[in-house]
Amino acid sequence: MGLTAEDVQHLTRCVQLARQALESGDEPFGSILVDADGKTLFEDRNRVGGGDPTRHPEFAIARWASDNIAPVRRIRTTVYTSGEHCPMCSAAHAWVGLGRIVYATSGAQLSAWREDWGAPPSPVAPLPISVVAPRIAADGPVPQFEDEMRALYEAKFRP
Repeated sequence: MGLTAEDVQHLTRCVQLARQALESGDEPFGSILVDADGKTLFEDRNRVGGGDPTRHPEFAIARWASDNIAPVRRIRTTVYTSGEHCPMCSAAHAWVGLGRIVYATSGAQLSAWREDWGAPPSPVAPLPISVVAPRIAADGPVPQFEDEMRALYEAKFRP
């Protein structure tokens, strides 16, 4: 994993979005879509609190990209996210043809933490991006974000 200072900067924004989601009563996840020149094209946070469990920011990115970016340009984008894509979001990412994914914490980490806290498991298996979308380049987890993301997850998921 060869992360750049720009990668860390973008992940920092994702963690800020995750915090905003938590402060709004939602699950703490945030994501951004960045073009090949490093420009943020779209950002969102988790919005499942309204009752739609598919309102993940990574899924919103895939939808937005499908509507707004030519297929030939999508592969040159990067999705940065506070937590590794779930299988639904990994599949959407692959179907739309987006490029690299960089995530702060992994699905395996979140699953282990939930188990440690005695929280119910996710309703979906924590399959890594590489299993669901094997052609997508993915980098993560990034250790410097572990403590902050663990605290955000704990605030939401610990019974």
